[in-house]
Formats: sequence, C-alpha cells, structure tokens
Amino acid sequence: MEFWEIYDGHSAKVRKFILSLLRDEWLADDLTQETFLRVQSNLDTLKDPSKVSAWVFRIAYNLCQDHFRRAKISKKEERINGNGENDFGEAFIQLEKSIQKELEQRQMGECVQEQIDLLPEPLKTVLVLHEILGLDQGEVAEILGITIENVKVRLHRGKKKLKTILEDACSFEIDERGVLVCTPDKPKT
Repeated sequence: MEFWEIYDGHSAKVRKFILSLLRDEWLADDLTQETFLRVQSNLDTLKDPSKVSAWVFRIAYNLCQDHFRRAKISKKEERINGNGENDFGEAFIQLEKSIQKELEQRQMGECVQEQIDLLPEPLKTVLVLHEILGLDQGEVAEILGITIENVKVRLHRGKKKLKTILEDACSFEIDERGVLVCTPDKPKT
C-alpha cells in the first residue's frame, strides 16, 4: 500500500478524531502531521494491509495520550517551580483558544458538545471513534487495544451516561426550521 493512498484515505478522519479529543485546531494539525510522519517512516512494519485504518488511528491515539501525559507533567512542574504567571503571550493564546472553542461548540451544538466533554476519556474516545467517525467496533477495539466486548460495554456506558447528562443539563426543542435544538438549562440555585 502506498503512503499517499493511506494519507488521502485517512487524513481527514484522523484530524477529526484528534480534534475531538484535544479541542485545539493547531495542535490537531500538528499531531495529524506527526501521525502521518510516523506512518510514512514505519510503513514497512505494517504486517497486514487490511488493518491499515486501525494501525493509523492507533498511532494517532498514542500521540494524543503522549500529549495528555506531557501536559499533565508540565502543569505539575509549573506548580512546583512557581512559574505559573500569565504573560501577554499566554493571555493571547488563552483568548484565542476560548474563541476557537466557542466557534467549534456552536458548530457542533453548544450544549451537546459541552456534555460530551464531561464524559470520562475512555467513554468519550469510544463514542467519538464509533459514533462520530463511523468506525466499526472491531476497528475501535484494534485502535484502542481492547476487546470488542469492551468496546460494546464502553459504548453502552458512554451513551447511557451521555443521555443522563443531557437530560439533567439541557432542554431540547424543535426550532422554527424544524431542527432539534439543545439549549443548556439555567443552573439550579
């Protein structure tokens, strides 16, 4: 299988997957690029070309996990060293991220996206891979290195938990266009 064939067939879905986990456009671009650099440099290690999709997504998933670990360590170091002051550049980056997040939430439906973000990472990841990206349960299992039964359990738990969260936090209505709209309930005081 040729690299460009793999890239053309998977790059958009891989970026969407990474973006759904990280919620940062630039970082998603960087990790998507890193994913395909690793695919290109390790293409000769792919033993079963029929499993290329799972292999590519596994690389992307591992890069996201590495990012989460580095971010966690970095935050701990900031607290230990006392270097947590915000400078102008950091404030600008935070402002940019908040504007970007607001834009994405509008596109995906503010209420629902916020509630999906509340799910624990293992449930969220399985839901994104299966429900949003449309991968089958076998592919999800292969990407995450878990059994198909475990994928089924996480899907069931994730959907159930998301339903509960949405029922508690949101109101659903059909707007004037006939489109189902989710709006956050006002916080209960």
